[in-house]
Amino acid sequence: MPSLILIRGGGDLATGIAIRLLRSGLRVVVTELSQPLAVRRTVSFAEAVYSGEITVEGFTARRVDDPADSLRILGILGKQQIPVLVDPGCTSAKLLHPAVIVDARMIKHPPEPIGYSPSLYIGLGPGFEALVNCQAVVETRRGHTLGRLFWRGSPDPDTGQPDGDTRRVLRAPADGVLLAYKQIGEHCEAGDLIAEIQSSNDVPSSKIISPFPCLLRGLLHPGLTVWRGLKIGDIDPRDDPRLCQLVSDKALSIGGGVLEAILSRPEVRTQLWT
Repeated sequence: MPSLILIRGGGDLATGIAIRLLRSGLRVVVTELSQPLAVRRTVSFAEAVYSGEITVEGFTARRVDDPADSLRILGILGKQQIPVLVDPGCTSAKLLHPAVIVDARMIKHPPEPIGYSPSLYIGLGPGFEALVNCQAVVETRRGHTLGRLFWRGSPDPDTGQPDGDTRRVLRAPADGVLLAYKQIGEHCEAGDLIAEIQSSNDVPSSKIISPFPCLLRGLLHPGLTVWRGLKIGDIDPRDDPRLCQLVSDKALSIGGGVLEAILSRPEVRTQLWT
């Protein structure tokens, strides 16, 4: 039986990578937190942790609560679906023996050891250095090198700023619980209330207001406890609701870099295709 590719993280970039690999005939397993922080939830396999299952561009992902439940994992794979394991520490790697691990968590710092070494460990973006804490790195910053594969060295450093207009990224103005008033895919006028952060009883809630006419492209799962400065949402001035159902060009570009890394290694290819 062909080996697996394990993707750490199920956000929108990880999901775009997974879809590119799935369309190439590969088997994919995703590991996630018990409370994922995916913003673009309509195109994130991480949302299966909350809803039980989610379908993105024709591919269905299903939650697996016990990362050691090999029968359930194999059953989901047998249906040509994607198991999403609640497994923050990636303990399932020792059970599943994936040939490739793609660290798509966008942690922006070196990864912690997991006690398992795959044939190929691929990191995404800042925090990873090829031949130091992974074997290959894919650039995640928009620009001329987006999606490029590095077998030595590191990608561009983290700037701390989003691509383009910084107003399109919504951040928590305070610590507290996220309450949502707009749904992903909904139009917002300038000044509309999108969400608020409910703090302790003696502190007034903090409102998140739309800065310009836009579409709400992403928002963290309502009810999550968030902290000041955390990215909680994403708005899009293009105001096209169809974009909320498609993985991004950026995710597909990065997925191309991951696929290139896999195809570049004959010893890995033989484990994945029969």
